[in-house]
Amino acid sequence: MNSSAIDIPGYTYGTPEVALSPATLADLERLKVSTGFTKEDEYYLHMAGVVLDAQVETIVNHWRANIIAGIPHLAKHSRNLDGTPAPDYLARSNQRFQQWIRDTCLRPYDQDWLNYQHEIALRHTSLKKNQTDGVTSTPYVPYGDIIAFVAVLNETMHSYLAANGHDAAAVSGMHKAWCKSMHIQIALWAGAYMDTEAAGKES
Repeated sequence: MNSSAIDIPGYTYGTPEVALSPATLADLERLKVSTGFTKEDEYYLHMAGVVLDAQVETIVNHWRANIIAGIPHLAKHSRNLDGTPAPDYLARSNQRFQQWIRDTCLRPYDQDWLNYQHEIALRHTSLKKNQTDGVTSTPYVPYGDIIAFVAVLNETMHSYLAANGHDAAAVSGMHKAWCKSMHIQIALWAGAYMDTEAAGKES
C-alpha cells in the first residue's frame, strides 16, 4: 500500500472515525457471488493494483481535468456553489480519489474495506458531503450520475491496465476484475443513498 496514505487529508481508512457499515461481510460475499467475483478476480485485481500504483495521479487527472471538467453537471460538485473553482478542495479530493484506486485493487475486502465503502458513499450524500473538507459546494452528488460515470471509469481504465506490457489475457483479466469491483462498490453505496432518499433529503 501507499505508505503516504496516512498523510492524505480526510483519508480515515481503518480508523475509529469510520462507522460500522450497515452491510455485513455476508452481504459482501453475496454481492461477490452476484457479480461472479472469484479468487481469480482477486489475483487479477492485485495485479491491476501493481500496474496502476504509479499511474493513479495521471488517471485521476484524466478523469477530472479531461472528462468531468467538461461536463458541467458533474464538475459543479467539486466547485463552490457559485460555480467558481475550489482548487484546495479539488486537490484534497483528488488525493483521496487516487488512493481509492489503490484501495480498490490492493486492500483486502474485509470489515475495514466494507466500512470505508459506506463512509465514501456518505460523503457523496447530503449526510456528509462537504464536511470532510469544510467547504460549501453542492449538497450531494446524485446517485444516478455516479452509476452513469462508472461506464467512463471502466472504459478509460483499460488502457492504463495495458501500460506495463502484459499480454492480452492478463489485461482482460485485470479489466474484468476491476469492472466487477465497480459493480460491488456501487451496490454497496446504494444503501446510503436509499436511506437519504427515504428521509426526504435528496432525490
